[in-house]
Amino acid sequence: MEKKLKFEALVSGAGKTAKNLFDNAIQAVDQNDDGKFDFSDVSVIAESMGNAVKKGTQTIKDSAGEKARQLELKSLQPIFADSLDHADFLMPKFIRIVNRGKKHAEKEVCHGSIGYTSNQKGLHIVNIFRDSIEAFGLMFYPDCDCEFYYVDPSERDRYIALDEYFSYLKIARINELQKIAQDLGAKHFRVTYKEEQAAFSEKKVKAHAKAVAATADTEHNSTEKKYSTVEIAAEMEFPGHSPIKPWLKYLQRDPSIQTLVSMRLNEKTPLLHQKFMLKLSNSSGMKESDAMKIDAVLKGLKCAGNATVASEAKNESRRYLEYDIEF
Repeated sequence: MEKKLKFEALVSGAGKTAKNLFDNAIQAVDQNDDGKFDFSDVSVIAESMGNAVKKGTQTIKDSAGEKARQLELKSLQPIFADSLDHADFLMPKFIRIVNRGKKHAEKEVCHGSIGYTSNQKGLHIVNIFRDSIEAFGLMFYPDCDCEFYYVDPSERDRYIALDEYFSYLKIARINELQKIAQDLGAKHFRVTYKEEQAAFSEKKVKAHAKAVAATADTEHNSTEKKYSTVEIAAEMEFPGHSPIKPWLKYLQRDPSIQTLVSMRLNEKTPLLHQKFMLKLSNSSGMKESDAMKIDAVLKGLKCAGNATVASEAKNESRRYLEYDIEF
């Protein structure tokens, strides 16, 4: 009898547990809160699952779309107006002005762009769209109608057309020497342009030296410079006056000019006459190594002309301005 009562209690307890489990299950799947599980709940669950699948699919699509967008940005490298204010954005020395191409005009990631960057032959280049030149706030010489430009060595926001670069800087430095003479109170000055003759071989000179006890034959290389071009670039006379400190631009780092100004401004030992040579390559602003990279870029773009930038940069090392100034 006792065993029967225990069994009935056990069954009763199990029933309650099962009922609780069943009630919890009903509550879990009862989506419309009517206290029972029926086809309405099945419909709600199916709809929820469908929304979850749609949401997951959309997330995947969004992720794939963002990845494609990033790839396009990396490939096209557009520049926007606000990019110019970023601390990591720097204008390189060599830039290019181009028409807006089809890709940059049509791609959504490039809408509103004012140019793009590219890396060619070891050079980082900023390509400016011709219809967005003003956005960069730069100055161009002689105008902005050319394609390739190199930075003015004395003015970071000024760019000189590549074809005009070396001739422009030659004239600019001659003009600066005239102004220096005027400010320092010179009575007469002359600037002579000299271009050293190109040598394709070294001439060796043999010298015979005799001593009391022995003779010796020695050889040395001739260092006498021969010039293929010698022309007076500027000459002028002034009444003369007390010196004022000149404002130096292209020649501000030239030690000969710095010494001239310092000595002329020294009233204790007034300078009366000075003559020296200025090597143009010291203030040209373009290294031969950079010139070679530019030539490689021009060749790659099939824009090479009848001369190379590297040869012109090398020629600068053979060009001089002789400065003769009297006070």
